Amino acid sequence: MNSTPQNPPAPLTYEQAGVNYDLIDPLKVAAQRAAAATAVHLAAHGFSEVKASRGESAYVVDVGPFYLASIVECLGSKTLVADDMHKLTGKSYYDTIAQDTIAMAINDLITVGATPLVVQAYWAAGGSDWFGDAQRSQALVAGWKRACDVCGVAWGGGETPALAGIVEGGRIDLAASCTGLINPKERLSVGDKLAPGDAIVLLASSGIHANGLSLARKLAERLPQGYLTPMSDGTTYGEALLAPTTLYSPVTEGLFKAGVMPHYCANITGHGWRKLLRHPSSLGYRIHTVPKVPPVLQFIQAQAHHDDREAYSTLNMGAGFAIFVDAKDAQRTVDVAKAQGIDAIIAGVVEAGAKQLVIEPLGVTFGDDALNLR
Repeated sequence: MNSTPQNPPAPLTYEQAGVNYDLIDPLKVAAQRAAAATAVHLAAHGFSEVKASRGESAYVVDVGPFYLASIVECLGSKTLVADDMHKLTGKSYYDTIAQDTIAMAINDLITVGATPLVVQAYWAAGGSDWFGDAQRSQALVAGWKRACDVCGVAWGGGETPALAGIVEGGRIDLAASCTGLINPKERLSVGDKLAPGDAIVLLASSGIHANGLSLARKLAERLPQGYLTPMSDGTTYGEALLAPTTLYSPVTEGLFKAGVMPHYCANITGHGWRKLLRHPSSLGYRIHTVPKVPPVLQFIQAQAHHDDREAYSTLNMGAGFAIFVDAKDAQRTVDVAKAQGIDAIIAGVVEAGAKQLVIEPLGVTFGDDALNLR
């Protein structure tokens, strides 16, 4: 008897998972324009903003002898994976969830050349009961301190509100703010030195990091074993999703000590590799070598039925951070990263011409309209 072929499942898009950047990004642009008008207030204190930092991952203020940089970032929905995995395994993953939260702020702050100085915590629970789970609470505290120690940053304090009716009961919303110094001022990295011929060095990611989790959680609903689905590397899907986000500040600090001054940096988070197009200059970015894709991201791409264009426009696909440096400094940048235990490759080159990202090995091109954050 002939069987009728079954149609493959439809691709699972990020929008179906509840995230539509076409709705979110216009608000960001409107907010930036309103915020820019408030910079005049700095003059009352004898300070001024670095205008080129508007639209970058961190905001920079000129305070005279040095620059001051600041950022606030929310973790997002990775806590929901940790909560579900706790129910399945009995293990608390909040020590690594803490690192994810800090990484979201610090990895943004360092893009402008800042040394992280102080981190503040925002832990908003759906009720006071959340804090009564001693194992979970202490894991969060221990993981937060450990991540601060890795980055050499002081934990200044924070806020722990119980927001019943705003945050769902049994859940927590985690965020971090970070303040840093750009000292000496020559360390400022807002793309003014970015030029054709610069090398693009990509630092390896540890997995999904903390972006794309809405998609990953939606995908788990399609899997018969859900988060306990085995991966090719021996972990489960849930464990792989919870691999902590890499902290990249040891690399940027190592580069300064080695005398390497990045011309620009990009934290590859939301929007995937399109973040390589973040700087407003009319330059091209040609990628000739792509990093190895972590098993969990290979799995998500396959199970969500994404082609390379969709996958690289959404996920980090093995590259968590990009550093644009003078070509003569490219190999030294790789060496500094590897000395910190983070793999890195010389992935491409900056070119004159139309603003676009060309990923040659994949035959994928993203044009100037692929990222609209300003």
